[in-house]
Amino acid sequence: MTLDSARFSRRGFLGLGVAAGVITLTACGSGAGAADAPLVMTVWGGDPDRKTYQARIDLLVEKHPDLKVKLQLIPGDAYPQKVQTMIAGGTGPDIMQVAESVNTYSSKNQLLPLDDLAKKANLDPGQRFGPAGSLYTYEDKLYAIPDRSGAVTVFYNKDMFDKKGIKAPTADWTWDDALDAFKELTVPGKVWGYSGAEWFPQWWSLAYQNGGTIIDAQGRPAVDSDEVVEALQWAGDLVFKHKVVPSKSDYADMGPDIGGDQAFPNQKVATHANGFWVMSGLTKVKFGWDIAPMWRGRKQAVSAFGSGLAISRTSKQRDNAFKAIDFLTSAEAQKMIIASGQDVPADLAVQKSQAFLKPSWMKTDVDMGVFAESSAFVFRAPFIPEWNQMIDTISNGLADFWLGKERSAKKALTAVQKDLESLIKSGA
Repeated sequence: MTLDSARFSRRGFLGLGVAAGVITLTACGSGAGAADAPLVMTVWGGDPDRKTYQARIDLLVEKHPDLKVKLQLIPGDAYPQKVQTMIAGGTGPDIMQVAESVNTYSSKNQLLPLDDLAKKANLDPGQRFGPAGSLYTYEDKLYAIPDRSGAVTVFYNKDMFDKKGIKAPTADWTWDDALDAFKELTVPGKVWGYSGAEWFPQWWSLAYQNGGTIIDAQGRPAVDSDEVVEALQWAGDLVFKHKVVPSKSDYADMGPDIGGDQAFPNQKVATHANGFWVMSGLTKVKFGWDIAPMWRGRKQAVSAFGSGLAISRTSKQRDNAFKAIDFLTSAEAQKMIIASGQDVPADLAVQKSQAFLKPSWMKTDVDMGVFAESSAFVFRAPFIPEWNQMIDTISNGLADFWLGKERSAKKALTAVQKDLESLIKSGA
């Protein structure tokens, strides 16, 4: 779900570089206004992102020579403010990349609802993208078409599993199965069974597996529910009760800025549940590894990382903008995401294609089919207008819990619930 702020700090999952530039590609517009003006498309990122988007736009222009596109890359940290300033000034981009903050824009009437345009183009988001097709909605209206979308998967050390005689993880694993495996794989003080679930997409997956939700159907915070409390307590107990997950001090002892993404390739943890980008650190490891679906609780549920393409309200070429989005999120254009190895294409047909299952850059026999399998388990994240403040409130409110200073998930989440109720009620 980069989660924008998180995404801005990670690569692979749309962690972003700091370079910015503008690339103009030829074509002509035939939408409502400015016939000779190019479509302006804003995305965040650095040079690898520029190259991938440019290649896809080149293909778009080749297939639709009536279109013209100007691609503008904006550094991740500056992206939200820059884009909103453009929209407020009446010069918003025709096409813009969005993620968790999508409803920060849509709630301010800064994005165009896409339902009618999608219907006119016969684009069925549910059919093309599965559950991810409804991620970017607000008050039952669709505001972005998924472009990248990769579910959390479980990276596991095959050598460690084989040595202990443990079968590979599956989507049918329960929490008990996972805990039993983590205990078997842990070597006290040396190797831990699991990297942990402190980052919100990780423990939220557990909460939704347990039948909980962060924001309920009426838009109210629900983090103090029994289901969410039980999930967070289970995750905390992995660290402080069962000691099958490194504590913050354990991670600090491994070296500066070490987390699960680094601990797994260094064989300090046997399993690590996270996004597609983790693969970039595994290309040269000397041990056997693979990926598997995340285990289940009362039901199967998992976070997904990615972004979508939206149209700003100020666009004067709405038909052409959607024509471009429709093509860029189609199987033909999404196949080009595979070649870069940057991310998971949102299109399910592409996730199931041989090009994705056996990418040229993957030198290890890895079960890439896990992404398509996991796409069926993706839960709809609560992309509320107060998203960024909500994440900050939750992170700050659980700081002592993850340090082990407050061992009760109930107490921690009761306090967080009160803060969230104040935040969302005030519309801050």
